[in-house]
Amino acid sequence: MKYMNANKVLPGKLLMEIQKYVQGETIYIPKTETQYQKWGTSSGGRQLLDLRNATIRNSFISGSSIQQLAEEYHLSTETIKKIVYTSKK
Repeated sequence: MKYMNANKVLPGKLLMEIQKYVQGETIYIPKTETQYQKWGTSSGGRQLLDLRNATIRNSFISGSSIQQLAEEYHLSTETIKKIVYTSKK
């Protein structure tokens, strides 16, 4: 997120209207929902975690214990339980 000067990007009337509510402060203007991306979709991090979780689920179905998976993936047993007992939508 980078800083932008409102004088340079907003029309004067809009700037005056915003100044009725906020002056001299930094405000965050979120993206519209159509432009929003879930965490990790741009970097590929989300895809890596989804693949890891699918592998953990498959190992659990194949007979690996919660404790074995926790040790293998360096995760807590509670995290492994969340992964294997939560259905992927």
